Amino acid sequence: MILGIDLGGTNIRIGRVAKGVIVDKISKPSPSELPLEESLEYLKDAIRNMLADHVTGIGIGVPSVLDISRGIVYNVTNIPSWEEVYLRDILQKEFQLPVYINNDSNCFALGEKEYGLGRGYKDLIGVTLGTGVGAGVVINHNLYGGRNTDAGEIGCLPYLDATLEDYCGSNFFISHYHTTGKDLAAKANEGHTSALKIWDEFGMHMGKLMQAILYVYDPQLIILGGGIADAYRFFGKNMKETMQQFPYPETVKNIEIKVSENADISMLGAAALVSKQISTY
Repeated sequence: MILGIDLGGTNIRIGRVAKGVIVDKISKPSPSELPLEESLEYLKDAIRNMLADHVTGIGIGVPSVLDISRGIVYNVTNIPSWEEVYLRDILQKEFQLPVYINNDSNCFALGEKEYGLGRGYKDLIGVTLGTGVGAGVVINHNLYGGRNTDAGEIGCLPYLDATLEDYCGSNFFISHYHTTGKDLAAKANEGHTSALKIWDEFGMHMGKLMQAILYVYDPQLIILGGGIADAYRFFGKNMKETMQQFPYPETVKNIEIKVSENADISMLGAAALVSKQISTY
């Protein structure tokens, strides 16, 4: 049994995983505003409540860049007090268990590769669409993150007057239309023309993001996850039409695009860090 932890900006989600199956799970609000020591105790308590005698390791996906070899996380998204935290050493000392840490988007991609829609594919990109835009990269069946686990930060590429993340994450709806993707999805579901037009525009920007992925990685498969991906039916058509502008038609013809079907896939990916002993690149 392994604990798989998805340390998101909004919630901490912890699952007990046995042979690729989540047998029990909890979700708690992230300690976003707590000082460092209090936030670490909060995480320890959440882990302690899910421990059992047969737990053999802990895997954690964190929204940050990391020093994998030393188990350090830096500047964790939405937890300002986590500027430089020796998280692996802290948790191994507390629980006397092996701890494996990686970027949260990498855990999403690894989860899909091992247990989800990416099984059987050699090269894939897992894209998470939420507050930000992240991506995990699998090359030749292996997770690749680069020196600081941020090889998939495709959303940080410059785009228009900002970055791709500003136009393909939730900030697009807030900054440009003073609403949320969730509200627009509800209105689009009711057939509101104005909401559908905004999703069309979003799909165009997503098409540019997908083009960037094709330029950089040219994978077999792209898997979309995160809250915004749930609205794929509203933006997918325009996204694919924009992708047709890519200069290499065969690349667009051959790429497969899927939407994640498992809301817990990042926890499974975090657990896979332990079962596959992924601690370096």
